Amino acid sequence: MSLWYMRQGTAPAPGAELGESLAISPFLQNVLWRRNIATEDDINSYLNARLSTLVNPESWPQIPEAADFLVKALQEGKKLVVWGDYDVDGTTSTALVLDVLQYHGISASWHIPDRHTEGYGMNVPMIEKLHEHGFQILLTVDSGISDIKAIARARELGMDVVVSDHHLPPDKLPDASIFFNPRMHPDEAPCPYLAGVGVAFFLMAAVNRRLSRITGRSYRMDNVLDLVALGTLADVMRLTGQNRILVRAGLQKLIHPQRPGITALKIVSGLHANSAVTASHVSFKLAPRINAAGRMHHARIAVQLLRSRNFEESRELADRLDVLNKDRRDTEHIILDEAREQAARHLAQNPDCGLVLYGKQWHPGIIGIVATRIIEEFHVPCIIVCDDKDTLKGSGRSIPGFDLYECLGESTAHLITFGGHRQAAGVRIMPGYLDLFRKDFQEASRKRLLSPGEQIFWVDGVLGLKDAANPVHLRELAMMEPFGPGNSEPLFLSNPVQVLDRNLFGFNNKKVELSLKDTVDGQVLTAKGWNMAASLSPELVGQTIRILFTLRTEARYGLSGPELTIKDWKPYKEGEDCLSLPPDEGTAGGTAIDDGSNEEGTGDDSDDIDAMI
Repeated sequence: MSLWYMRQGTAPAPGAELGESLAISPFLQNVLWRRNIATEDDINSYLNARLSTLVNPESWPQIPEAADFLVKALQEGKKLVVWGDYDVDGTTSTALVLDVLQYHGISASWHIPDRHTEGYGMNVPMIEKLHEHGFQILLTVDSGISDIKAIARARELGMDVVVSDHHLPPDKLPDASIFFNPRMHPDEAPCPYLAGVGVAFFLMAAVNRRLSRITGRSYRMDNVLDLVALGTLADVMRLTGQNRILVRAGLQKLIHPQRPGITALKIVSGLHANSAVTASHVSFKLAPRINAAGRMHHARIAVQLLRSRNFEESRELADRLDVLNKDRRDTEHIILDEAREQAARHLAQNPDCGLVLYGKQWHPGIIGIVATRIIEEFHVPCIIVCDDKDTLKGSGRSIPGFDLYECLGESTAHLITFGGHRQAAGVRIMPGYLDLFRKDFQEASRKRLLSPGEQIFWVDGVLGLKDAANPVHLRELAMMEPFGPGNSEPLFLSNPVQVLDRNLFGFNNKKVELSLKDTVDGQVLTAKGWNMAASLSPELVGQTIRILFTLRTEARYGLSGPELTIKDWKPYKEGEDCLSLPPDEGTAGGTAIDDGSNEEGTGDDSDDIDAMI
């Protein structure tokens, strides 16, 4: 079952004269109003998102002290190592720091843990090895805020530790020398929801300013905005405020990449070397290949690619990532098929509760992705579990309105430990206790699922197919990019449309393309449904339906036109309203379309919350 809610702006609808003064159409003005972007200043700020409006790094809490500390240590000749993470956010953060320091003639080393042998976060054995190699100062990026034991050991050995991170700080902080984490001062930080690479960007901007007074030259920080865009989008952070400015500028840098590695990555991903790059391209083409390094092998390949200055070397590295990503995709398909069968069986027996699915040989680097796919299909919280050394590892994903972390807090009797937040969490279970934990989780989740299986969509307006084909509307929607949490892609409700034809395409013929005729304006367009072949069955040909769709410009064979992507559909019944009245409060059991209320990203590697467990 799905519920469709129409967005409503809280301010009075602005008059046409405002749109005329801003040179935007009533169509775009209405979409923005429904999202409470209604005044001239708000509209200008949103549509322009200029780099000149970035907050001065010195105005962030903790940055002046952290930058002073780092530069003083470097001036004293202390040997620095950067400790990163193996996802896109971590590898881009690592590359960003190294780029800035290298420009100023500072040689720094780096370490990213091996996912399969070291696990997530910092660990004591590697800290001891780094100390043996003479490193005196350690800078973490996209990690460190929860690594109490490892940082304590580093301090015992006489190492200074600067923690730059964006994850929620625990109640007890590690004994670091100094911190920069906007989540530690959310009321004072200009943007509490930076990605790790965003944190690294502002910190290194301040370091760059101080080093420029010493070296006499300043690094152009816009050279690393490509990295900031990749990491922020891959970690699914809110695309508002400072993040929106950084990502928008970074996507422009990705059109004509200065890094041979990104050029090579675009090519193996099926993009032209100098093509425009959207947030969707990053999320579904570039980021998965970078992530595949840490998932299937080692993230060092990704860092090498991002920092390579030789195209031939870059092409070889990009080809390796492409192969690893194909392996990841094949593995994911196998696990997903097995998990899907289990999910259907469990829900048939217990239809009103969350899922705990297990496969002995399932890949620990893939289970988080599979958990996401399962909730997209079944719309209930899900934890995917596999064997991991001498324990069981679980990676959980939730749905809007359901606090997974809180639910796990009532299911701890048979857990070794757990950690995470509302939308993503990780668990450790002793072998032999899986069934008992599943029973605990089912009971705890059943109490919280008010409307299990409901899928919620927030609609930005009714749009006929003739208006969908209007080039002005297509250009204006592109002005709203990048899309993501806090700025979800506009979703439109069609007029009643007649299904003229249906064709299957893609892997296993799970994707479907419909030819649709608008019964109001007569326009005929095609629309695609991804993994909707079963829902959009052949029996629909000749019938009249209403669809929810997103709208983009599609370029093909040198021509451009509208690309409609179906998100949901309902049979058309004359006189029956397909929209529901919006709830007064957030609803549990809903999933799918972000209404902008979700305050924290649940990045692709958010299953790796082992730093907390």
